[in-house]
Amino acid sequence: MEVQYETFMGRLGQKPELRYTPKSEPVCNFSVAIYQGKDVPPIWKKVVVWGKQAELCSVQLNKGSDIFVQGRHSERSFETESGETKTYSETNARLVGFTNV
Repeated sequence: MEVQYETFMGRLGQKPELRYTPKSEPVCNFSVAIYQGKDVPPIWKKVVVWGKQAELCSVQLNKGSDIFVQGRHSERSFETESGETKTYSETNARLVGFTNV
């Protein structure tokens, strides 16, 4: 499997969700809308952030915040009970940048 890295900029669709793993490791999830122009629907990216950066994201970011993300892109496929194949795509962020305005 080839590792793909990506960098993108956009706006948060909702307040980031912070949780902790059973080993007390912080993990934060959020979605970013990437706008491509007027009259074109945005592309949505799911982002996962780990560690201290996850805790900072949960405190500093809000719905609508402008951010950039750099990280590793991954896709997983699975089959539902009805036999339908679904694909799940996310970016495991290495770096999240934002302005604190």
